[in-house]
This record gives sequence, structure tokens and C-alpha cells, in this order.
Amino acid sequence: MGSIDIPKTQTVALVRSLGGEVEFKTDYPVPSPGRNEVLAQVLYSGVCQSDLHTKSGTAAGPDGNPITKIKLPHVGGHEGIGRIIALGPDITHETGVKVGGLVGIRFSSRICRRCEFCLAGAEQHCTNATNHLHHEDGSFQQYIALDADYLTVLPDDVDPAVMGPVLCAGLTAYKAVLNANVRPGNWLVVVGAGGGLGHLAVQYARAQGALVIGVDTGPGKGDFVRGLGAQEFIDFATEDPIKRVYEITGLGAHAVVVTAGNAKAFAHACEMLRVGGTLSCVGIPPGRPYLETPICTIVIKGLRITGNLVGSLKECMEAVDLVRRGVVKPVVKVRPFKDLPQIYEEMEKGDIAGRVVVQLTESA
Repeated sequence: MGSIDIPKTQTVALVRSLGGEVEFKTDYPVPSPGRNEVLAQVLYSGVCQSDLHTKSGTAAGPDGNPITKIKLPHVGGHEGIGRIIALGPDITHETGVKVGGLVGIRFSSRICRRCEFCLAGAEQHCTNATNHLHHEDGSFQQYIALDADYLTVLPDDVDPAVMGPVLCAGLTAYKAVLNANVRPGNWLVVVGAGGGLGHLAVQYARAQGALVIGVDTGPGKGDFVRGLGAQEFIDFATEDPIKRVYEITGLGAHAVVVTAGNAKAFAHACEMLRVGGTLSCVGIPPGRPYLETPICTIVIKGLRITGNLVGSLKECMEAVDLVRRGVVKPVVKVRPFKDLPQIYEEMEKGDIAGRVVVQLTESA
């Protein structure tokens, strides 16, 4: 690609205080790529529930309390797709990083590569990491500087309009299915199957050969979830989901992936599982809820419980490849960047199906 004129300022969406209103600032500085960095022009960005909770000051930390150590003003976004337009002073084309290449802007921004978790290939838990939600400006801006050593380099033939949500929602769903440890022919239940995370979990589970039961409620959800490949759908508003799971599976599900942010869903999930089953937790209910399941149930049935915080770069590229090959098809709606405040309002009301992507570059 030819040379690009890089402006000095850009438009970003920010909040000045947690819980504040979204403000579009048109004179925000464009960063210059430093040593070991690249500058990317942001084309699209998915909008995630985590963006909403972070800007609202309600994002939960490991102890269940809201995370308050967040860079302000806060520029959110961690499901971005960009195109490299400039390289830092110490980067050469021999590194495989090139101007014009597509890159992902994920939750994790920088890692130490030396801690126990990085060395184990679980760098999303790096003890010295920074991320695009709490520490660095994210993808709700037109230009972004990225760490060249931890770059999510994407194939040239992917559709940038649909790939953004794969970097967080897709990766999380893929990781949850991996942790569910299902084999071909096993029954896997997805609770919240019609949502942004759930509809991807259904497809990643089918890609692993699982037989999928979707649980959700709402107009058209049944047809939508079955259209994704689920064998069965349970409307929890009109049916007893636990009873129906046993009617369908006989002994209960081999695994349940809970993408819904509802505490009761987790308790129900444990009751759906057969002996040796796995509860794969994704959704985070508001407040500090506890898993209300008798310990005797967990012990006697030999249940496994696993949590899922996005995934590694390796797992991200696996999730991306399944989308690139058409095995998994994210359902996204592209909207203008200026719609971001309205999108947040719709999220709070639960009015969004699938995933929403905002377009930041008109020529994308």
C-alpha cells in the first residue's frame, strides 16, 4: 500500500469518570509508534458487555468488587480490527510485521513473557500484564499504538467487519468449549445460547463434534439457535430446563457452558450435569453472587468447574481460523461509531441479539 498521511489528532469515544456519559473528542492526539511498536488505523471494533461495565464502574474483579484502578479518561474497546500504517523505529520488514497488514486489538495489550503464566502459555493471566480495558486506550479510537512482540497478526483474507468480536467473545466461547472437554457425540448445553457469546459457543461446540442444547428465551431465539446447528432448544420461560435436559440426554449433559450473567443459571447448570460432567463458567452476574450448589452434589457426581477469562494468543488464532474457514459464522450488525452511546443503552435493556460492531474508518 502507498504512503499514508498520518494526522496529528483523531476522534475517540471516552468517559472522563466511571459512570459518566460517553463523549466524542475530535482533537485527541494520535500516538506515535515507539520502540517495538506499530501504529494501526482502527477499521472496526466490536462492542462488548465488558466495555459497558468498565465505563460504568461496575466491572467485577477477582474478589467480586468493582475494578476502580482504571485509566481516566477511559477509552474503551477491545475487539478491534486495524491495519498497520507505520512501524516503530526499530522494526524491519524481516520481522514479519508489515505495513498494510491486518491486526487485532484484543483485551491483552502487553505481557511480560517471563512469569509463571506466560511461560505456561496462559499469558492472559500474566502477573505483569496491561490491557485495553483498564490500563491503555482501546479500540474506540481511530489510531492505536500496539506492542509488536505481542501482535495479533490476522490473515489477509479475513473479513474485518466480522472478525472483531472473535477476539474476545469468540475466543472466550472457544476457550469455554475447550475447557468443557467434550468429545464428539457428547451433549453440551449452552445457557444464553442466543446472545453474543452464546451463539458463538454453540458453533464452536458443534465444531468439536458435540451435540448442542441451547437454552434461552425470547421471540425467534429457538429458530435462531437451531439455525446455528444446535440439535435442541429449550425456552426456560415456558419449560423446566433441567427436566428437559434429562429427557433429551437420559443421564444429563456432559458439559454446560453458562454465558448468561445470571446466578440462578449457574445453579441450574450443575443440576443439568451427569456424573463426571463439567460446568464451564463464562458469564459474570452483577454484584457478588455465589454458586448455590450443594457441595455433596459436586463431590458425589464428580463434577468439574472451570472459569474462562478470554484465552491465549495461540487459542485466539485457532478461534480466528475457524471463522476464516467458515466453520463458525459470527452474527454481527455493523453500525456507525457515533451510535456507541445508543448501543450501550440497548445493551443495558437487553435489546441486542448477536454482536454489534462499530465502524471507525469510513473507507474500511
